[in-house]
Amino acid sequence: MKLFAHIGLASLLLGGATVLAAPGAHALSAKECHEKFKAAKTDGTLNGQSFKAFKAASCDDAAAAPASATPTTTPAPTAEKPKEAATTTPTPTTSASGAVFPTAIASQYSSLSAGTARRKTCDDQYKANKANNANGGLKWIQKGGGYYSECNKRLKG
Repeated sequence: MKLFAHIGLASLLLGGATVLAAPGAHALSAKECHEKFKAAKTDGTLNGQSFKAFKAASCDDAAAAPASATPTTTPAPTAEKPKEAATTTPTPTTSASGAVFPTAIASQYSSLSAGTARRKTCDDQYKANKANNANGGLKWIQKGGGYYSECNKRLKG
């Protein structure tokens, strides 16, 4: 009987994984985006963009709607901030759900490991949001991605 329970659980997990792994209706898959980036690099139309900047401009949800063989031209990205500049006091940003997220690691956590610094920065902002009811209905951890999951993604960049 336990064998059937394990088989049922495994099929449920595998079935759910395929649903979660499917790309959004408007976004290009990672493979498609990478192929598009390589084509733009070959054509010389990147204008100095990194893959990250290209992906944000050409492959993500809103930008993927007019998917064409050549990317839209965008200004060359500015030099990245030095690591120390990213550890200043974060300026919170608001998401589509109304939740407020930090934009950088808090300076008091700059000496900690990257993961611990992100977690503590997110925790501080979550607690501040809780007092102001600015978590957009997100719990710290919840199925489908809670506040910590979203905050961690944003801080990883």
